[in-house]
Amino acid sequence: MTNDQPFGDLVDVYEGLVDWPRRLAHEEPFYRQLFATHSVQRLVDVACGTGHHAAMFHRWGLTVEGSDVSPGMIERASQLHGRSDSLRWTVRGFEETIDPRSPFDAAICVGNSLALAGTHETADRVIGRMLAAVRPGGLVVVHVLNLWHLRDGPCQWQKCRRMPGPDRDLLVVKGVHRSGSAGYVDLIVATLDEPPRLKTESVPLLGLEADSLERAARRSGATQVDLFGGYDLRSYQRETSADLIMVAHRDECPRS
Repeated sequence: MTNDQPFGDLVDVYEGLVDWPRRLAHEEPFYRQLFATHSVQRLVDVACGTGHHAAMFHRWGLTVEGSDVSPGMIERASQLHGRSDSLRWTVRGFEETIDPRSPFDAAICVGNSLALAGTHETADRVIGRMLAAVRPGGLVVVHVLNLWHLRDGPCQWQKCRRMPGPDRDLLVVKGVHRSGSAGYVDLIVATLDEPPRLKTESVPLLGLEADSLERAARRSGATQVDLFGGYDLRSYQRETSADLIMVAHRDECPRS
């Protein structure tokens, strides 16, 4: 596992840790309403992982491109969901320009992916590239974990699961913790044999602030920015919201 491809060699573990049907059912009403209101038909999913959001939108009849820096994630997305003229997958990192065949109606970067950008400057550039890739009046949606609702200090262990591995079962434990202005996703992966083989990883997360995301969006042409603390559209509260969701609307009249 490396910082530029933090889950690239643990695709199966990543898949096994997420209850995708439950997660998508929770988030679907938010996207349904947003996309219907703004006539979204073409969408790019930046840092799409194994492509479950992109595939859900494609099932609704949208034309979707999913991109991720990890070839393993993109390969798995293609295996799980197929590919066609209306569902494309591409290997592309945060520092690469999104080059659509024509402007998208919306660009999303969700599931805390933007917190893996490495630096705040990179995160700002990603938001700029997403806004540049959508049409005037188009949308950019960013979802990250709100680090500031976590206590500064010990890891908060979230999941402990047994799952099949390549040749034997694995025990996987996942947690998250905050240290000052940075966060970390902590993984412990152990084989269930004697003697067990143990792998541990601590992946750094940027501490992204609502006001800094909004400033980056407005600098890149967003004229309206909405901030939510969850997919139920509750208002964002820095100290208590588990999530931070930004919906940025690109200027209807592009600047000359």
